[in-house]
Amino acid sequence: MTSSAAVEQPAPTAPAVPSTTPSSPVGTPTSGRLRLSQLLGYASGDAANNLAFSMTSMFLLLYYTDVVGISPAAAGTLFLVVRAWDAFADIYAGRVVDRTMTRWGKFRPFFLFGSLPLLLLSVATFTVPGGLGGTGKLIYAYVTYALLGLAYSLVNIPYGSLASAMTQVPTERAKLASFRMVGTAATIIMLSFVVAPQIRSSENLQQSLTLTTLLFVVIGFGLYLILFRTSRENVVRDVAKVSLGQSLRTLRGNRPLLMLCTSALAFLTGMFALQTVQAYYARDVLGDANLFIVLTVVSTLAMFVVAPVIPRIVGWVGKKKAYIVSGLVAVVAAVGIALTPPSLVWLAVVFFGLYGVGLAAVNTLMWALEADTVEYGEWRSGVRTEGTTYAVFSFTRKLGQALGGAAAAYGLGIVGYLAGAEQQSPGAVDGIRAIAGFVPAVFIGIGVLIMVAYPLTEKTFASMVGDVAARRAARTAEAEQSPAQEA
Repeated sequence: MTSSAAVEQPAPTAPAVPSTTPSSPVGTPTSGRLRLSQLLGYASGDAANNLAFSMTSMFLLLYYTDVVGISPAAAGTLFLVVRAWDAFADIYAGRVVDRTMTRWGKFRPFFLFGSLPLLLLSVATFTVPGGLGGTGKLIYAYVTYALLGLAYSLVNIPYGSLASAMTQVPTERAKLASFRMVGTAATIIMLSFVVAPQIRSSENLQQSLTLTTLLFVVIGFGLYLILFRTSRENVVRDVAKVSLGQSLRTLRGNRPLLMLCTSALAFLTGMFALQTVQAYYARDVLGDANLFIVLTVVSTLAMFVVAPVIPRIVGWVGKKKAYIVSGLVAVVAAVGIALTPPSLVWLAVVFFGLYGVGLAAVNTLMWALEADTVEYGEWRSGVRTEGTTYAVFSFTRKLGQALGGAAAAYGLGIVGYLAGAEQQSPGAVDGIRAIAGFVPAVFIGIGVLIMVAYPLTEKTFASMVGDVAARRAARTAEAEQSPAQEA
């Protein structure tokens, strides 16, 4: 790592997109191969992240309404407010990361010092004191959930940014993204088997959830330590601590980041629209609420199928083409979900599995593509801003989560869904099918169309890395010659 006294002047203005032929072989991303221990360590990091993130996204609403006694309307407002807070917390965390440089690197210290507060806040979030009264419980829920979101940003933003600092090899970055998705899927499935049975059968759910989250503190901290020990920040940077002005210059004109964020916004809106109504689809369309677990497991298991082959696919066709094709697979599957007759349950399960394949592939490729936009920003400005770049990307993803959930909720009202009704009207059932299928298909399709014009291919990426390395070599040579001339 270079010190903060390194040259901080931006590079000369570069053309909008580099040529497809590298101007110099120096720095072409042929080094940076990762060991299996590093890949597994990176997977353990996202497994640990999801002990907090997926635990809240899967079970916190039910905990607030059924255990704490917060009304659904109040809980819905709480989620809307805190998720908006979370999005801006990401931006703050990105700036903190870009200003940081320690003997352990820029990102790794956050895993060592931020992980334990994050996991303990997860315990506090799922342990609302019973003697506070209605208003006191709601205030406690707001404070603990908001602090949990801030703590999560201060760990997750460095974690996501780390991938672009570990290697510049496209296939290796694809491996990191694939192992990350495996870590996510492993935790989600574990939570389904460990926590879901407690909700159905625990005699004291509050005590059970408190003990479970305390156990997750031990497991999660161990996983974060593995991430800390195995990860290394290998990519050279010219500026160790990045100012706000440098961050803004790097973001300004980063067309690939803007396009990726817009595509991710559309994609996440569609994805969370289906996720929000999936339980309604299982219960009211297919006629069996227990099928929700089947649909969830089928979709999640697709991550294990897709993740190992993504690096190979990237090596064959590149990330951009793989993203587009995977998105089209998800679109076709979503249309199938909407059109499947309720009597053909097996066909709905098949389409959910196919949807999970497309979903897993696009989500995996997003992380690898985001890392490439860091290189583009450095190529244009001369400064690497991994933290801020990832924070902007994460901000748009969280905005997509909020929009997707809102679109589904508003859609249920429009189609005439009646809460508590033993049976929904035919129009409401058809409306749920449309929300579950056509809404994701439209939004994911928009995301695919945006990526058709995405400018970064593997050739342009190699050219950028070569240009940056050549500039760095030229500055180094000039600095070495100056003392000799003065002597």
